[in-house]
Amino acid sequence: MTRSDTIFVAGHRGLVGSALVRELTRRGYGNLLLRTTAQLDLRDQAATRSFFEEERPSYVFLAAGKVGGILANNTYRAQFIYDNLMIATNVMHMSYASGVRKLVNLGSSCIYPKLAPQPMKEEYLLSGPLEPTNEPYAVAKIAAIKIASSYNAEYGTNFLSLMPTNLYGPNDNFDLARSHVLAAIMRKMHEATQTREPVVLWGDGSPRREFLFVDDLANAAVLLMEEHEAAEIGELINIGTGSDVTINELAALAAQIIGFEGEVKWDTSRPNGAARKLLDTSKMAKLGWRARTSLRDGIRATYEWFTRMFAERQLRGYQESPK
Repeated sequence: MTRSDTIFVAGHRGLVGSALVRELTRRGYGNLLLRTTAQLDLRDQAATRSFFEEERPSYVFLAAGKVGGILANNTYRAQFIYDNLMIATNVMHMSYASGVRKLVNLGSSCIYPKLAPQPMKEEYLLSGPLEPTNEPYAVAKIAAIKIASSYNAEYGTNFLSLMPTNLYGPNDNFDLARSHVLAAIMRKMHEATQTREPVVLWGDGSPRREFLFVDDLANAAVLLMEEHEAAEIGELINIGTGSDVTINELAALAAQIIGFEGEVKWDTSRPNGAARKLLDTSKMAKLGWRARTSLRDGIRATYEWFTRMFAERQLRGYQESPK
């Protein structure tokens, strides 16, 4: 991949896509194709075909999709499976049809079975039932992996599938109807420093989760795009830190950074999700890559971004109603 190649970053305004743009820009790639959903609806087959036929990107990062936490996944089940399936199918097929040299497909660790052995190895895919609360999303992400590997096998494409662990960082979604756990904790604690009310968190705090700063994921994704082939990587590769914390420990760390000294209450009527989700990252380690950002430093950087972008606007920027 040369600095003059045309690179399409699908989903460039999201958490992952914006980090990819930062990383590519940092490395000197200036010929980036960027389209908002209003400009290009990747669920629309005809629109996607027209875009690829007109622009002919050489490389594609597929970071577009519908994402969210437990509440969003469990509430908008049809939207999650439809949107993500359509986007993956359209983008990968047109990448093949238009001669894209390489594609990186960004997935999610929710593809692994709910009761998978820990840490979760790539070969555990499809070895057991999924976590029910996000099953439709997981099925769509599994389908995307299989689309990529099937096109590689039949057509000789070079599609890589990356499975990151739980992500956080700048441009995360802090809308409580759609947010992931860390963003929800940060927003609730930030507001509680002003209202002095207790913070109510879901579950009992015992589940263990692994968290990866999104800029570290972007670094790994661009490295794989630059230096490694699908035949070398295999069907998929995990991207994570190799360590995890309980949600209770996560909340305590966030409280320290935010300056929240109030009470935390656990709503045990709400689901915990899987008891543990830790990725086996030995494949990436063998390639010489490791995450660089500690959880403390990553939360601090994310909170600084959060306060800079939203606190001055009294949090109005992300209080949308669910669609």
